[in-house]
Amino acid sequence: MEELPAGEGESHGSGATVSDPGAQEAPEAEEAPVIATRALTKRYRGGQLAVDGLDLTVPAGSVFGFLGPNGSGKTTTIRMLMGLIEPTSGTARVLGRPMPRASRAVLPHVGALIEGPALYGFLSGRDNLLRYDSADPTADPRTRRARVGAALDRVGLSAAAGKKARAYSLGMKQRLGLAAALLQPRRLLVLDEPTNGLDPQGMREIRSLVRELASEGTTVFLSSHLLDEIEQVCTHAAVMAQGRLIAQGAVADLAAGARGRLVVTTPDMTEAARVLKEQGVADVVVGDGRVTADPPEGEPADVNAALVTAGVRVRGFGVERASLEDAFVALTGEGFDVAG
Repeated sequence: MEELPAGEGESHGSGATVSDPGAQEAPEAEEAPVIATRALTKRYRGGQLAVDGLDLTVPAGSVFGFLGPNGSGKTTTIRMLMGLIEPTSGTARVLGRPMPRASRAVLPHVGALIEGPALYGFLSGRDNLLRYDSADPTADPRTRRARVGAALDRVGLSAAAGKKARAYSLGMKQRLGLAAALLQPRRLLVLDEPTNGLDPQGMREIRSLVRELASEGTTVFLSSHLLDEIEQVCTHAAVMAQGRLIAQGAVADLAAGARGRLVVTTPDMTEAARVLKEQGVADVVVGDGRVTADPPEGEPADVNAALVTAGVRVRGFGVERASLEDAFVALTGEGFDVAG
């Protein structure tokens, strides 16, 4: 596939990286981010501020998780990155080119599955992909059927390829949309809730596919409401809340920035909770054969000793490593809306 042109004579706006607004590195440089926004803002009619001054950097070769509750601005951001809507102010660069101005040059190198696939219900899964591929001016018609077959196989739909799309389950439709995004080699894959409607096995298969694509050099930008899924598959993540970027970075670093949870496993949960509160431990929660709480300010061994002295049968005591969900709650001050 042809490489993107260098774009001489274009306004470079935010430059190659967010941290250096004046930089004008070549788009093909290895260090250049695949996505970079600078003060990206979208205000809708009526004054609703959907995205507020977003500075986002997606490293090349990463699997980047985009997190946030409903109304946080994730979908609006994705639509601006893909050139579907224009920002009110600020800039967005994808593959080193300004969006939406360079959409025609950029989008052939980007596969996207946003807000569910648009399918022709009266056509089979295979015929839907053939139509998608024929609409791509860069696609070679001589290898069309081979590419469609390979894409169907990659998402596990070969056996259902001849079935009409209207008979597909939600999970099958999601797989078909992903197959459409994979018809051509892509430098960037943008996925909005890619495991929506999939059973646990299907979710595992999609996670495996995402890792495989990343290992082949494709950068994956993944929006999901499943924080444990992001933690399993993503190398980097950004957290949004009320249209603003709260944090971004390596997933391990984000989780490391949050405190873990003290976990006491005991059949005497009520008594254990009482002792923990007496010891000044905060956010004590009882359930499922254990008591959890914020880590103590003092020495954990002293808390354990207090439990034993009070006659609590302690079968397990320790501080669990903070998860990405712990980090999200710490950063936003709210839980995650798992209803999506």
